[in-house]
Amino acid sequence: MEKEEFFLKRIRELANISYHRDIVTFSDFLNLNEQNIVSSQDFRSLGVTVESFGGYENAERQMVAFHPDALAFPWEYPIDCLRVEPKALKFSEELGHRDYLGAILNLGVDRSVVGDILVQENAAWFFCLQKMTDFFLENLCRVRHTNILITKVEDPGELPSPNLTTVSGTCSSVRLDALIALAFRESRSSMVSYIEGGQVFVNGRIVTSNGYEPKEGDIISVRGKGRFLYEGVSRQTKKGRLSVRISRYV
Repeated sequence: MEKEEFFLKRIRELANISYHRDIVTFSDFLNLNEQNIVSSQDFRSLGVTVESFGGYENAERQMVAFHPDALAFPWEYPIDCLRVEPKALKFSEELGHRDYLGAILNLGVDRSVVGDILVQENAAWFFCLQKMTDFFLENLCRVRHTNILITKVEDPGELPSPNLTTVSGTCSSVRLDALIALAFRESRSSMVSYIEGGQVFVNGRIVTSNGYEPKEGDIISVRGKGRFLYEGVSRQTKKGRLSVRISRYV
């Protein structure tokens, strides 16, 4: 609780600075729980608008921006994207998300300066605070035992799209417990503890009701499991069950 209070105090300081100095202020990258705390607060009463972004659409880790309601000048999030690839592909190991994150954190940086990491075949892209870009370019040289090349992505068109795998199935109703059970091939009963334990987020907000009904286009995240996009109901079967479409991030 003390950690949460300190976090909220810092967030309110950023909002106050934005209002009194008439500038845009930014948080570091926030996890889902921190984003939920921010979204539960009323910053309109402080005279500021709150927006968030993680470097690409539907990023899980996002930076929050505060700006005065009457702000008249354009601004951008101080986020850079860096690409990591092996120096010699034939000598490289098979690397996953945990390997890249471990190499980054082993440099002694805090998790909050790094956003999402997107891994595709023989390369990875990760988002970071702009002020950390030069540090990573100079110091990130190896992931596990693989020597790597790291470059800054200048063209947004070079950013990869997240890998999604289609999951389909049927359920009696579009309830949260039914959808996450289907997405992760688990029983509905085994998902109850995740929901009631505050580990399930819909569009960045904690949902603790098993019977909550997500809407088409919602992003649902389960801590320790992953996240997926609920695409909606495609049809009703002859037995009255609903055939639903889900795209799970991999």
